Amino acid sequence: MDEFEGYRRPDGTVGVRNRVAIIPVSVTASSLAERIAADAGDGVVATPHGMGSNQPTPAREQTRRVLRGVGRNPNVGAALVVALGTEAIDADDVADAVADAGRPVETLRIREAGGTAAAIERGVDLAASLRADADGARRESADAAELIFAVECGGSDATSGIAANPAVGAAGDRLVAAGGTVSFSETPEFIGAEHILAERCVDDETRERLLDRVEAREDMAREMGVDLRGAQPTPGNQEGGLTTIEEKSLGAIAKGGTTPVEGMVDYAEPLPQGAGLVLMDTPGYDVESVVGKVAGGAQVVAFTTGRGSTTGNPVAPVIKVTGNPKTWDRMANNIDVNASTVMEGESLSAIGERIFGTLLDVADGRRTEAERRGLTEFAINEVQPTTGGERA
Repeated sequence: MDEFEGYRRPDGTVGVRNRVAIIPVSVTASSLAERIAADAGDGVVATPHGMGSNQPTPAREQTRRVLRGVGRNPNVGAALVVALGTEAIDADDVADAVADAGRPVETLRIREAGGTAAAIERGVDLAASLRADADGARRESADAAELIFAVECGGSDATSGIAANPAVGAAGDRLVAAGGTVSFSETPEFIGAEHILAERCVDDETRERLLDRVEAREDMAREMGVDLRGAQPTPGNQEGGLTTIEEKSLGAIAKGGTTPVEGMVDYAEPLPQGAGLVLMDTPGYDVESVVGKVAGGAQVVAFTTGRGSTTGNPVAPVIKVTGNPKTWDRMANNIDVNASTVMEGESLSAIGERIFGTLLDVADGRRTEAERRGLTEFAINEVQPTTGGERA
């Protein structure tokens, strides 16, 4: 049986980390949240972002969903929700979602606390108390079926589609066979390969949802004067040997393995446990895409990169995988798994087993290279257009 030692939460989920999350409601509280986390010390992390105090309704609801989801992620043992006190998103609403998941939670409003200095002092005290509460949790045996594994790619090159992505896909297939959930996203990177994913959908409803989401992402690009289909990849992707967006997409979807597509959820919507392969509709921006899946409940992320990436996350450990031997040589202190050994004859299935083993080791407490280096990027996708609301 594939097992790991994790933190079982009152809502039945299992965390692989036991963070105290300092969650700012808006950009106006983000710097202060970072300061509280830095002063509070180990195990306390901040989730700073650039979303304004009074966004238009669709954007505000998405931000609210992300904040609530991050606070409920199984890796969060306790949370402090920080607000200036003028935001349209209510700090108590976010805190209530965390409390409903059975986690200790407090709120802090900067204006009520007496300004920045007083709020930082109060926040550090609250974080220390919450850290003590979270420390009451102990690791216990859990099954791999209880894992939600997010997979992402960034800084792709030709080796991503040849080695890293299919190897991660093989690891995902292994987890699905064990009863777990795998999710990949970046809907714009389905373009040109969406018909292949559509053929893997378990029913017409999932198929239509997938195709509708791809069309909607293309329409958004057209509104900005960009035609994605048939276009060239980014300059970095081209430099890495990718020639068309379709070629990039064929490589990108390989990280989803070979199992049926069981469903597709919207950005930051909950990912069901034990559901197999579930897609998420996200933009193609790496950090925002990762955050969407973490807000959906993913406890561990695998991030493939051919050209190199340093992206991490404050809540979920990020496993870096490269299929490029030069990137492995240059950036080994940022990479957890070398998949370029496929060029030397190692099979993709064997590399997939190594990645699956790394997933269980990380779930069991082994720190990733991103964690060792304190890499904790966080950003929320904003629904466009933004006219009609204030940024701060």
